[in-house]
Amino acid sequence: MQAYRKFIIAIEENLLTLAIAALIFLMYAPLIIYWYDGWFNKSISIEHEYFSHGIIGLPFAGYIAWNNRQKWENLANISHPLGAVLLGIAGVWYISDIPDLINLSFPVMLTGICLWFKGIPGFKLMSMPLLFILLASPNHIPYLIEPYILPLQKFIAGVAGFILIQLHMNVTIEEIYLYVGGRIVEVAPHCAGLKMLFTSLYVSLMLLYWNRAIKSLAKTTFLLISAVLISIGANILRNSLLTILYGTGQNEAFYWLHDGWGGDIYSTCILGLLIIAMNWADNHLNNLGNFPNESET
Repeated sequence: MQAYRKFIIAIEENLLTLAIAALIFLMYAPLIIYWYDGWFNKSISIEHEYFSHGIIGLPFAGYIAWNNRQKWENLANISHPLGAVLLGIAGVWYISDIPDLINLSFPVMLTGICLWFKGIPGFKLMSMPLLFILLASPNHIPYLIEPYILPLQKFIAGVAGFILIQLHMNVTIEEIYLYVGGRIVEVAPHCAGLKMLFTSLYVSLMLLYWNRAIKSLAKTTFLLISAVLISIGANILRNSLLTILYGTGQNEAFYWLHDGWGGDIYSTCILGLLIIAMNWADNHLNNLGNFPNESET
């Protein structure tokens, strides 16, 4: 009976928080389910798939927020006026007909709640989970970036072609196109590894936070640069293999690596290399420099 009374008192004390949590759940659960369905089944646009790192990123953000719950409760209940502004913006975006605004209303709504209930200290406490949620919210920024990565596409096509020439294959390279055996392989923006690059950088941030290394300038710089180099290098190898398979008529193997679970193995190997790079940084880059005024995470 006493436990029941404590439960009722706890509900009464947190009634507003529970009501807001229920409202957020009712608003955004269908949206997040839609995101996950698109990521898992690849039934959505390529631009949406660029944010498939949210499969692990959103639960990770929730895990961080849950671990910070006691610190959150200990913060003073102060409201920042920007919180009300952001809540209003998120509401307007949510009821709009623009998919990007609907998606981005989720991190904006959560940021507004943090500022409204706990002010700037609450925002600082939840800044990392908010960042992970923002970077996992699908939008068309990759579509806007694609026209500017043409040099990367040409570089990957050129290096892949050079590798194939060393293997004594008859390859013709024209801009972002590789001609082998009368067939054309295009190093499109999606095939240039932009999606994997986004994922690699995102997972690198997760690893840096998980290992409490994000306050280290040396480790952060090393891992982010490693993520870029690993992503580009692995993608050159992948495009070389795809060109060989397609040019020699091995269509099943080509589609296995390009569209099937062979691509998932490729992605897993890249993430494994990131973990190795993070472990190396932990073992060799201690005390080489930290960000100024960075508190413990």
